Amino acid sequence: MKALCWHARLDVRVERVPDPVLINPRDAIVRVSATAICGSDLHLYGGFVPGMLKGDILGHEFMGEVVEVGSSIKNLRPGDRVVVPFPIACGDCFFCRRELYSLCENSNPNAWMAEKVWGYSPSGVYGYSHLLGGYAGGQAEYARVPYADVGPLKVPDGLTDEQVLFLSDILPTGYMAAENCAIQPGDTVAVWGCGPVGLCAIACAQLLGAERVIAIDRFPERLRLAALKLGAEPIDYSEDSVLDALRELTGGRGPDACIDAVGMEGHAHHSIAHAYDRVKQAVMLESDRPTALREAILACRSGGTVSMPGVYGGMIDKFPVGAMMNRSLTLRTGQTHVQRYMRPLLERIEKGELDPSFVISHRMSLEDAPAAYRLFRDKQDGCVKVVLRP
Repeated sequence: MKALCWHARLDVRVERVPDPVLINPRDAIVRVSATAICGSDLHLYGGFVPGMLKGDILGHEFMGEVVEVGSSIKNLRPGDRVVVPFPIACGDCFFCRRELYSLCENSNPNAWMAEKVWGYSPSGVYGYSHLLGGYAGGQAEYARVPYADVGPLKVPDGLTDEQVLFLSDILPTGYMAAENCAIQPGDTVAVWGCGPVGLCAIACAQLLGAERVIAIDRFPERLRLAALKLGAEPIDYSEDSVLDALRELTGGRGPDACIDAVGMEGHAHHSIAHAYDRVKQAVMLESDRPTALREAILACRSGGTVSMPGVYGGMIDKFPVGAMMNRSLTLRTGQTHVQRYMRPLLERIEKGELDPSFVISHRMSLEDAPAAYRLFRDKQDGCVKVVLRP
């Protein structure tokens, strides 16, 4: 089969690789019909996540048709159309029984590696380095799905791939980010980053009752989507001081909740702190650039909540813990427990309450994946989200 393989930093290639096969009785093989490039894939592409080996197959947002199932699989059969959640979860451990699927204790055979680098191991994840299991990803023609009796969600034929594909990651991630804000009627929520997760977080914050959502980014096409499609109030951080603008928009108090949908590769405009982070990152004295997280903590109103769906991979510097403590802030974060949210969100899609396909800006073939990564990374041609078709 053809698959997108990682070779080195900024070097990904479509190559012929062996077809996946059933290894365990709880496996399934899925013929991929649609897959997407996630913002967190760019962390692999840019070399910010260790544990990648030459030839690793990328991709954790995918869906398709079941073509083969293991002997223990009773809930799926060949021909079923499914969306696959990015966390690989056993369904039986302490955390899975509590629906904390991204903390599964059994799905990462290389947990010791993640513990050594990050201090703790989450679940296994498709196509996301050997620190998270070394599983082959879904930016390929076929994919092996472990624990297929727990993960994949069957979807009705009446919905298109593009309507349901993002149940694999960004829609549940945006929803959990908004849910973590404990939104009350009348609340104002600020969202840093209007990429796909940030846009989904805006939509879900509104769904959960936010009266106002303020969208922070610097790319015009993203701010336009946030404003015109979702009705958010935009702040272009390349033109305005985010903290000053938020104080003005909220009467000096700050937003009730702040969502950092940026993560480890944050940017700031003419910022000493940003330059400091870039230098420390270059000499490997700091792994992440927490620009958005710092601002979210400083901006949030006293007693408010900071929600952090953005991916971080290690150690950060100049963390404003004093502001967080003295303002009585609540910080909620974590990899998304996707399996918990897939069915309820599917029902909302079926009812017409959500249609995450609006984030798609580019549709390309799997063969064009290397160019698509460059396009997405460099924000060329108004690129917001790329869907690949094998």
